[in-house]
Amino acid sequence: MATRVSNFSDLIQRVTASCLLHPLANVRQDSQNVAVEEYGEQNDDDCNDSSEEDDEEEEGTKVRGIDNSSKVVGIERVMELETTMNEVFDAVSAMKRAYVSLQEAHCPWDPERMRVADVAVVGELRKIGVLRERFKRRSFGGGGRRGDVSGGALVREVAAPYEAAVAELKRELKAREVEVDNLKEKLKTVTGLNNNGGKKGRSLSKRKVNCSSQVAAAPSPDLFEVTMCQVKESSKSFTLQLLSLMRAAHWDIAAAVRSIGAAAGNGTDTINSSATSVVSTHHAKYALESYISRKIFQGFDHETFYMDGSLSSLINPDQYRRDCFTQYRDMKAMDPVELLGILPTCHFGKFCAKKYLAIVHPKMEESLFGDLEQQRQVLAGNHPRSQFYGEFLTLAKAVWLLHLLAFSLDPAPCQFEASRGAEFHPQYMESVVKFSGGRVPAVQIVGFPVSPGFKLGNGSIIKARVYLGSKT
Repeated sequence: MATRVSNFSDLIQRVTASCLLHPLANVRQDSQNVAVEEYGEQNDDDCNDSSEEDDEEEEGTKVRGIDNSSKVVGIERVMELETTMNEVFDAVSAMKRAYVSLQEAHCPWDPERMRVADVAVVGELRKIGVLRERFKRRSFGGGGRRGDVSGGALVREVAAPYEAAVAELKRELKAREVEVDNLKEKLKTVTGLNNNGGKKGRSLSKRKVNCSSQVAAAPSPDLFEVTMCQVKESSKSFTLQLLSLMRAAHWDIAAAVRSIGAAAGNGTDTINSSATSVVSTHHAKYALESYISRKIFQGFDHETFYMDGSLSSLINPDQYRRDCFTQYRDMKAMDPVELLGILPTCHFGKFCAKKYLAIVHPKMEESLFGDLEQQRQVLAGNHPRSQFYGEFLTLAKAVWLLHLLAFSLDPAPCQFEASRGAEFHPQYMESVVKFSGGRVPAVQIVGFPVSPGFKLGNGSIIKARVYLGSKT
């Protein structure tokens, strides 16, 4: 019992001493703080570990998603490029085939095949242009604002040529409107003159306007009259240009007129000296036009201007008349310069070469232009693209169309020409020089013919143009 008491007293002493040395509250607080700190650090470590693992998992997921999406986009991009390239190759092949058809339509000359092939070539070129723009949009039209800006710039770039073309067409339209207004004024003037001239004048004017404003379905005398008027205008224009070149080259116009007169007829004994002087000084253009008309109408009565010995109009006249009018309709709207650039040795090309060499002598060309370049090109089977030769082609085309119409009509027109020194007959002749009062004096006779006349199957007369002189 004593031992237990002593042991118990010792235990109390130790506890008391411990409490004195280390207060119980501090010990408990410290222990709790230590525990809390240890637990917090452990929790922080656990949270950090877990957040790091989550971030790694999310990043891995994102990388795998990006890799997968990039692979899908890459495959789609390759497939689009392959499809586009296949379409490009198909369009290029089709364009080549259409272009080959266009070349084949040139020889033999087939206007309908040329038109169809031309439409096909243009269509394939437009298709290639669409593919090009589609490729540009896919390549440079990326997302975001920058892609929108580049897309807008691309649209402006594509639209710029069309806007320029529209502006050009608007300017051309305004010019055509002005031209139409001028023609309306001229038509009013002509209509007024015809009203003064009687009912026959009005009907003739209406027929000419109708023939010139639409493509004729069949050959007619009225159409022949209109075409002859075009020949007269073209002849005057070419004559004035040639005369201006002569004056620029300091030619002696009077000597040239005398030379033309000596070569044209049987002498000048029927024209007095005063008339010759008048032609030399003031009316040289009529003598020059007479020379040109005589050269270009030579052989008009033959179906090929005597370029060969063809007799198709005699062997199968009906078919030949149809063929001539078909050629007339095909050629009427063609530019002779472009036509001869494609087919320089066609029948019309041979006609132009023959007539140019007959009208423009080598010495004349050398004097006017300083060389013989145009003569060399024509002799080589080509056709110059000069302004002078272009003006000649306009006249040559008008005469060629008149010739085709003449052999399209049944019966064919009868050509006639006034003889030098013949009496003036107003029913068949008209004077190129206008007299006061509109009446030709009785003392006037034909000095020289300027252009031929025609008698048509319906009884109409296209008067021969003549230069009149006084009797001796």
